[in-house]
Amino acid sequence: MLRRLYDWTMAQAQGRNALWVLAVVAFIESSVFPIPPDVLMIPMILAQPRRAWLIAGVATLASVLGGMLGYGIGYFFYEGIGQPILESLGKADSMAAFNDKFNGVGFWAVLIAGITPFPYKVITIMSGWTAMPLGTFIVTSIVARAFRFFVVAGLLRAFGAPIREFIERYLGLVFTAFMVLLVGGFVLLKYL
Repeated sequence: MLRRLYDWTMAQAQGRNALWVLAVVAFIESSVFPIPPDVLMIPMILAQPRRAWLIAGVATLASVLGGMLGYGIGYFFYEGIGQPILESLGKADSMAAFNDKFNGVGFWAVLIAGITPFPYKVITIMSGWTAMPLGTFIVTSIVARAFRFFVVAGLLRAFGAPIREFIERYLGLVFTAFMVLLVGGFVLLKYL
């Protein structure tokens, strides 16, 4: 089923409504959809490199708005909608312990999930469930999603097709390493 969904998503990247499809995928990926918008962005930018910033902007805006839907699911409908989504992602067991600690590090959780391959939808729902301040959530989501999508767009615009394999294979690891170093640096500064 996921393979068919992936193939359909890739076919949409070549259509005349690709920006709209990207917006829809980025929106629902932030709360329930299993396929990240990057799979649409990559072929779209490779086909039209001059539109890279527009494509990244659409993905960012739609993803942040979708993140707000995820936040709303967690805040208003956690038990009926949010909990089953998190359970389907295998995150139900650790939710209570996570809730206690989440808001203390909520900014970092949203930032890391927004940039790395960690499922952003988990953090959007958890942010609402734990009642993270909405302003903090929105600003952090904008920074994280813009960073992620504009880095991908910039790499594709600058290097074209040769960078595609690197992005698909290693960029998640690079983003994760970057965040570990960033957070580690702040922790180190705190204790020095």
